[in-house]
Amino acid sequence: MAILITGGAGFIGSHSCVELLEKGYELMIVDNFSNSKQKVLKRIREITGKEFVFFEADLTEPGQLEEVFMSHPVDAVIHLAGVKAVGESVRDPLHYYKTNVSGTLNLLALMEKYGVKNLVFSSSATVYGKPERVPISEESTLCAANPYGRSKLMAERIMQDLYAADGEWSIALLRYFNPVGAHPSGLIGEDPNSGVPANLMPYITRVAAGKLDALEVFGNDYPTADGTGIRDYIHVVDLARGHVKALEKVLSSTGVEAYNLGTGKGNSVLELITAFEKATGRSIPYRIVDRRPGDVAICYADPSKADRELGWSAARGIEEMCRDVWNWQKLNPDGYGGG
Repeated sequence: MAILITGGAGFIGSHSCVELLEKGYELMIVDNFSNSKQKVLKRIREITGKEFVFFEADLTEPGQLEEVFMSHPVDAVIHLAGVKAVGESVRDPLHYYKTNVSGTLNLLALMEKYGVKNLVFSSSATVYGKPERVPISEESTLCAANPYGRSKLMAERIMQDLYAADGEWSIALLRYFNPVGAHPSGLIGEDPNSGVPANLMPYITRVAAGKLDALEVFGNDYPTADGTGIRDYIHVVDLARGHVKALEKVLSSTGVEAYNLGTGKGNSVLELITAFEKATGRSIPYRIVDRRPGDVAICYADPSKADRELGWSAARGIEEMCRDVWNWQKLNPDGYGGG
């Protein structure tokens, strides 16, 4: 079974590639290295002992991507390529719409041209915007509040229209909550490009490693037990397993279905700091600063649909997430380095 995975050298993509290869799938990995490194490919081979085909291509350049379809048969696509920082999307919305929407349109057009109609799509919990209630189910109102979330929601709606026009399509829309952690080998993990990471866990690990003086906690006046925001943190290996389960689903059915991938539990920022300190023995100095515009108080998933229909649920807890990400940081103090 031949699977094309876009963005396969990224944080979630690399872990998904490991799970897919270990399940015996044949992989064609596509990436343009805009937010990843070539070294990841070597690490995937090292973990799995398996080979795969790699193409360096940009989805906004359909001619580059078509070479993959022309040279290899494809049974299904897992689409993870895209840009993903909320703050950056507000500053540069055109880049986000070009990459996440136009790139997806190019991919879908090629899939249609070559008769490939099985797709697992990397969406996001940001499509829900400010939740009306928690836990958030797939039936919750969709109201993305920033260009990143809107680009994911636009892509979802395009795929729903595609299925409405052609009932042979089979598409799983995976709405991620907050991926953290790293592969237990310590060979692959999250490697932000530079500066202060936009995501909480790599921010914490950089403080723990002494690369940053202190963690900035954005607000302690939310209506939560300790005043800090609550999120649903999911181990990236569990998330990668979810892609395998979603792939099995789209290969055996038709239709478009959305699935929340989260633990169904929320942890506050201060709880995450405490869990990290307990799991690693490292102290995390922090200071409270003003809230970030648009941040919500509480956001966590109802993942029961994925359990019911995909046979998937998160297996790893917050301590394991912290332990694995610190192992990655210790073994890779400079991330993947220059390449």
